[in-house]
Amino acid sequence: MADMRTLDPRRGLAAYHRIRHGGNLGASPPALLAAGFLVLIVVGTLLLSLPFAGKADGLTLFEAFFTATAAVTVTGLSIVPPQELSLFGQWVLIVLVQIGGLGFVTFAVVSAITLGQRMSLRQQSLALEAFNQTNTARLRSTAVSVLRITIAIELTAILLLFLWWWASGRLEPGSALFHAVFHAVAAFSNAGVALMDDSLESFVGDGVTITILSSAVILGGLGFPVIMEIVRKRRWQGLQPYARLILLATVALNLVGFVGIWMLESGNPHTLGALDWADQAQAAWMQSVSLRTAGFTIFDFRVVDDSTALFAAILMFIGGGSMSTAGGIKLGTFVVILAAVFAYLAQRKEVVLMQRSVPPETVQKALAVVVVTVLTAVSALLILTVLEDMDFVSLMLEVMGALSTAGLSQGITSSLSTPSQCVLLALMFMGRVGPLTLVYSLATRSRSRVRYPEMHFQVG
Repeated sequence: MADMRTLDPRRGLAAYHRIRHGGNLGASPPALLAAGFLVLIVVGTLLLSLPFAGKADGLTLFEAFFTATAAVTVTGLSIVPPQELSLFGQWVLIVLVQIGGLGFVTFAVVSAITLGQRMSLRQQSLALEAFNQTNTARLRSTAVSVLRITIAIELTAILLLFLWWWASGRLEPGSALFHAVFHAVAAFSNAGVALMDDSLESFVGDGVTITILSSAVILGGLGFPVIMEIVRKRRWQGLQPYARLILLATVALNLVGFVGIWMLESGNPHTLGALDWADQAQAAWMQSVSLRTAGFTIFDFRVVDDSTALFAAILMFIGGGSMSTAGGIKLGTFVVILAAVFAYLAQRKEVVLMQRSVPPETVQKALAVVVVTVLTAVSALLILTVLEDMDFVSLMLEVMGALSTAGLSQGITSSLSTPSQCVLLALMFMGRVGPLTLVYSLATRSRSRVRYPEMHFQVG
């Protein structure tokens, strides 16, 4: 017999009032965030499935769905290259990248401010989750700051790219402007989509373009809290320890990636080996910066050594800063895990960073994020190796590129079977939304008052 409570009209009336007054049927903020991204994907799918979104016969519904998902999750993987879309389709693609990179919550909060609307408690809770904040008083200023920073950085990159590509004779004025808008947004959003058939390979030796795009990628991967801290303090000593750590870790990882890629590929005649040392340095730098977050390729990644592919997977796994347009486990998570390992090896009871103690809850969250991400990647890779008869390294890069939302691929995405592409869809969505859900579930777990006796358990 059905539960009579489910038939009680008062429960339906209460749900109706919750919706009318800005609530929702008790859904958690992570569920709402996931639903918001899903709505964006559906809207993008409908727009990209229009007959005039493609240059030829248009996109199938699945092709449109995959392309929209890759754009909203700022992954950049594609079964239909952007250059095969019409001008309308390319505009839809880059708008989805922009909204997906910043997060729909940012636009919702700014819109509410613009329209003078009052945010409900549920909406505030959702925004707090998205912005990784604990104080509702700073929500509006944070949302507005995120939007201002994005506009300032992207407009600067657009102007510089437009002027350079026009002045150098690479593109006509109209084409230069559109290409500048597309690639500036893609770079800052860490999406890695490009309008050229060879991604950024045609820009090898173009130091100006590499400098502009790599700077946009780095700024997008730092995280808005760090950028806002820099804008406010403007002095190294005045920065909070977290901001200084992220800046130092970003520089260190970019340099490690730069040296590592240069050393691993300098002898490969199909990649860096055919270039002079100056062009090798520029290409290695751009690829290092792009690997952690964006997924652009400055040389043909299908012919890199296996050691380079593994190195790339590690960089993608780490990703960028928290509350950034980048993916991965996040740079802060990586730093905390390293600090915890060092503390154990040094036989310290506390995990210390910048003369500050890291709470045990933070270490547990970092460990949980790493373990869940590794298990997800291994499970997905196992599924793909069962479904596909392809090179293991290519499948590994495909999985890590999707889960980290970096989007790096050896060009096999369109050759995969539909079930494998569905696995990639799930990975891209989890990579964009999953960490938020995990952190929320850990932060709101119930605390038991029961205490159990300790046991001796051997590890290592």
